[in-house]
Amino acid sequence: YNESHHRYWVRYSSEKLEARLGLQKIVFGPSYVLRSLSWFDTIDLRDPTGQTDGVEAFRLRWFPSNSLSLWSWVVNNDQDTLSYGSRVELSNSAGEWGLTYHQDPSKSLQPIGQIGISDPHSRLAIDYRYDGFIGFWNESTLISSDRTDIIMATVGADYTLPISNGILVMAEYMSISNKSDLDESSQSSTALMVSMPLGMLHQLMFITHVDWDNNHTYNYFRWSTTYDNFSLNFVLSINPKRVDYDNIHEGQ
Repeated sequence: YNESHHRYWVRYSSEKLEARLGLQKIVFGPSYVLRSLSWFDTIDLRDPTGQTDGVEAFRLRWFPSNSLSLWSWVVNNDQDTLSYGSRVELSNSAGEWGLTYHQDPSKSLQPIGQIGISDPHSRLAIDYRYDGFIGFWNESTLISSDRTDIIMATVGADYTLPISNGILVMAEYMSISNKSDLDESSQSSTALMVSMPLGMLHQLMFITHVDWDNNHTYNYFRWSTTYDNFSLNFVLSINPKRVDYDNIHEGQ
């Protein structure tokens, strides 16, 4: 008889320290849609539940001051291989900064945002966000193994138009460069989001995502409303037809 626990974790927290062991989400980085730093989560802005599968890990966070936090973690993947990493976050008048490192010895496929890698590798990233007249952010990641080097970079900006209750407009651009022993490739994509509240209960959101290399456009629209005991979401999406993907594979 085997009993499977969906979620189990223990946590200790104080004013300066937080430690957590068990199934959890490890999320960082300022990007919304094209996320170069979605290393351990599957959070998607288009998902109204905002949930992720999470990872089995031990995570420690230390807050020596109000402007500095230090992270460290050990993650257990599906093959019972331990990977580990750390992160430093600094907040000052110039913006919010983050420096992240992760080492993964696994030889199985590991999804990292929009890509995947199946070799033991290391990840190094720097991210930045500034909130002024407009919001601006950047995530830059280097993923390195013996056979390939991948560079992922995301830049984004947002601004709230002073119309009605405020219309939030956000744009992001991502580029991915993949250099291996055999070939070299690159790809780029853009995301645009418009979000607007209607009164106190209703929210409209539209996202369009353009894959420039394959000439594909993905469109998403959501109307949501929240009441005391339940929420209601209406979602409409328009994506490329299956034949469009088939044509790309035939061309390759």
